[in-house]
Amino acid sequence: MAMLPKKITLRIRILKALIIMLLVIYSINLFSMQVLRKELFVSEAQRISIQSTRIPAPRGEVYDRSGRNLLAGNIEAYSVYITPSELPGSKKSEVINKLSLLLNIPIEDIENKLPDSSLYSYGRIVIAKNASLEAVTQIAARIDEFPGISWSSKPLRNYADLQSLSNIIGYVGTITRDEYKLLYNKGYILEDLTGKAGIELAYEDLLKGKDGWISKAVDVYGKDISNNAAEIQEPIPGKRLILSIDSKIQKIAEEALGPRQGSVIVLKPATGEILAMVTYPYYDSRIFMSDNVGKAYLELLNDPNKPMLNRAYQSSYPVASTFKTVLTAAILEENAISPDKKIYCSGELIYGGRSWSCHIKKPGHGALDLKNALAQSCDIYFWTAGRDYLGIENIVSYAQDFGYGKPTGIDLPAENVGLLPTPTWKEEKYNEIWTPGDTMNLSIGQGYLLASPLQLANMMAMIVNDGIIYKPHILKEVRDPTTSALINEIQPEILHQSSISSRTFETLKSYLRGVIVYGTAKVPINTKVVQVAGKTGTAEVGLKDRWHSWFVSFGPYDAPAKDQIVVATMIEASNPWEWWAPYAANVIYQAIYANQNAHDAAKAVGVRLEGSSLIGKRE
Repeated sequence: MAMLPKKITLRIRILKALIIMLLVIYSINLFSMQVLRKELFVSEAQRISIQSTRIPAPRGEVYDRSGRNLLAGNIEAYSVYITPSELPGSKKSEVINKLSLLLNIPIEDIENKLPDSSLYSYGRIVIAKNASLEAVTQIAARIDEFPGISWSSKPLRNYADLQSLSNIIGYVGTITRDEYKLLYNKGYILEDLTGKAGIELAYEDLLKGKDGWISKAVDVYGKDISNNAAEIQEPIPGKRLILSIDSKIQKIAEEALGPRQGSVIVLKPATGEILAMVTYPYYDSRIFMSDNVGKAYLELLNDPNKPMLNRAYQSSYPVASTFKTVLTAAILEENAISPDKKIYCSGELIYGGRSWSCHIKKPGHGALDLKNALAQSCDIYFWTAGRDYLGIENIVSYAQDFGYGKPTGIDLPAENVGLLPTPTWKEEKYNEIWTPGDTMNLSIGQGYLLASPLQLANMMAMIVNDGIIYKPHILKEVRDPTTSALINEIQPEILHQSSISSRTFETLKSYLRGVIVYGTAKVPINTKVVQVAGKTGTAEVGLKDRWHSWFVSFGPYDAPAKDQIVVATMIEASNPWEWWAPYAANVIYQAIYANQNAHDAAKAVGVRLEGSSLIGKRE
């Protein structure tokens, strides 16, 4: 093997020497840092640390469709904390006494929030969540008197006087332990507020925003030593939501319903936009921001009238004669019986060993064709047509087509989908076969059939739109919280498209107009400013003097679908009987199309809004 030149050998030796020298220097320095100067670095690390303070993001604001009426906003609130590890034992009682006076909180309440004296806690404990700016200012000015006391500002939800809109907007509350397990990975902490109901819950991801941070160097006493070089990450507010709700129409519908358990829906059928959704009784979203929220919440939960229930879409009821609209569509489309064929109503039908009475007119309607049977809501006609001409399969098929037993997909939580009974369902549920009597009950919307007012509004919207149902929605637009720039505009989304012919829908519309012109709604629907079409309904609930009262309608009858509205009014049997549903709708149409408030509209059509003594026929 050939020998390396002397110059190369020398260079290698020099390189090795340099490497050894560097390793020696590094080892000495490392020994010095870890052993000789260990105490110095530990002391410095203890003396200086990086403190990060969270800046809560303001929750997104919520407005009505005008974009001007603020429904849910924020106010600046201050939380005061105690860090027990920083609270000297000799001054504990003194500090607590001073805090009690400043924050107007009993001494016992503060002491009960602190850990046992035998424990040593570094964590901050919330003493007050909604302290005044004056109190926080006094603490800051006399900080030497309040060792271990700190505070932070955070936006607190602030609601307008929402009235019935509370059941749409919902409310926020502190995260529970179970919720925290699910929300931890989304950046939530236990002190955060999160949506619990309504829009606040449905659009939590849009409303939440992104928290900011302030990072700064502090010494062991918490003194800022960063020389104003703190790193700041500004919070990003939640999105601004514009709802489809028209505050004026909401107010009209609310006053037209009055203090009656029930609901009102005003829907724009051409888009699915909810212009008004009223439920009564309702709660006040502002109570969830009060100090006594726990007590108030329990009172609401235990209220037998269920004010937290949005009856417009979270309750379902027997729909009664409004279902005859579906039967009429099925008869026309299937040509099951000639529309001109007359069926005689004597007021009583004997079938299955029992007497079936026409509840609308005890003496009977006489001979009726389909148009007049719907207008007069003759039970005997539809019992006969459903049992002998249509059959249960056709009835169920058309009911499904109109959306019965299916979710509407509204952008609010906990929708009630109702119940569309079938022979299979009855056999599985009760281990009983379906009978012709069940078909007769279903034919007039009684028996097992249940639906929500929103489902009935969708039924009428499908007629207006010649077979199309658009998904109902409350959200109209999403906007930037700072610039108000449009981020997203909710477009009409087809929920269902029927194969029923346009000819059937046109005929059905004219029949529904007949209900008002010469039928059961001739007396209560007397507004002259707009032509209305619709169907009344009175559902039996087993009481002799109480019935559910329905009126599902659309108008103006002579306008294109894009200019029409659907109004669904429902009054529960828990109210004294007055057949108020059509009268309430009459006031709503009058007020909207005459540009009046509810009280002036009521005067114009000759009714009183509260405690009305008007009693109509039971249909």
